[in-house]
Amino acid sequence: MNIYKKTDTNIWTGRTSNDQLYLHEKITCIDLENDELPENQNTNFAILGYACDEGVKRNLGRVGAALAPDTIRKMMAPLSNHFDHKIHIVDAGNIFCNESALEKTQTYTSNKVSQLIDSKYFNIILGGGHDLAYAHYNGIKKSKPNTTIGIVNLDAHFDLRQVKTEANSGTPFYQIAKENDRFKYLCLGTQEESNNKELFETAEKLKVEYIKNTSFTIENKDHIISVIDNFITQVDHVYLTIDLDGFSSAYAPGVSAPSPFGFSIDIALVVIEQICKSGKLISSDIVELNPKYDIDNCTARLAARLAYYIMKFISSS
Repeated sequence: MNIYKKTDTNIWTGRTSNDQLYLHEKITCIDLENDELPENQNTNFAILGYACDEGVKRNLGRVGAALAPDTIRKMMAPLSNHFDHKIHIVDAGNIFCNESALEKTQTYTSNKVSQLIDSKYFNIILGGGHDLAYAHYNGIKKSKPNTTIGIVNLDAHFDLRQVKTEANSGTPFYQIAKENDRFKYLCLGTQEESNNKELFETAEKLKVEYIKNTSFTIENKDHIISVIDNFITQVDHVYLTIDLDGFSSAYAPGVSAPSPFGFSIDIALVVIEQICKSGKLISSDIVELNPKYDIDNCTARLAARLAYYIMKFISSS
C-alpha cells in the first residue's frame, strides 16, 4: 500500500447545481505527488488526510481513527457553499501509515505540510491520531524556520507523555518541547480526570499554559479571550489543533476516549473565531474522530462543521 493516495472524487458528492451552491462542487482534488498546485493570489485552503491511528494503537487507545479523513469529507460534501468564488479549496489527498511505520509517516506528512504552506495554502488536516501534531508542527517549522510557533490545543489531554519506548498519540507535545528551545503551548479544556499528576507536573516544568474544562465555558468567555490574546502576542505564528475528545461526549461520542465532562461547542467556536481572525494562524488540524464508535455520524458532522467554520472565519477576516 502506498503511503500517499489522491482522494477519490466520488467521496465529494451531494446535490448538484449550476452555481456551486454546495461545497462538494467547489472542491478540486489534486495529486500532491504529480500535479501542480493551482496558483492564486486570493485565499487558498488545502484539505489533507492523515489516515493513521498507529499512534493511538501504541497509546493503548481504541483504533479506528485511520478511517476518519474520508468520513469527514463525506459530511463536508453536502454543506452549502457560501464562500466567495475567488476562494480556492483543494483536496490534497490522504497519507497512510504502512506496517506500523509511524515515524516514516510523520516525516512524509511534515514534508507535505511544508509544501502546502510554501505554496500559500492554509492547511486543514484531518486526522487520524493526535500523533499528527508532531508531524504538523515540524512541517510548519520547516516552512517557517527561526520563528516562534505557538500551539493552541483544544483537548481533554495534555499529550505530554514522555517517550519511553516509542512515540505515540500521547507524546507529540513532549517531543516538540524537547526538540525546541522556544516551546509555547496553550491547552484549552484539559481535564484532571484524564491527566495524572505527573502530566500536570510536566506541564508546569515546561511552562505550559492551560485552562481546565471546568473553567473552559461560555460564562468565562472574557477571561478565556484575554488568555488567548496574551498568548498570541508572544508568538509569530499559531498552529491550532482540535482534538474531538475534548468536546463533551454529548457532541462527540465517536472518539477513542469520550468524556461527558468535555467542553461545549459554543465556547469552542468563540476561541476558534478569535484565533482565526488574529492574523497569525498558519495551519490547523482536527484529530481523533473514530467512526467505529460514532452515532449517526454525529462526531464526523461536528468535525466537518469545524473545518467549514475555520475556512469561514479565515476567509472573512
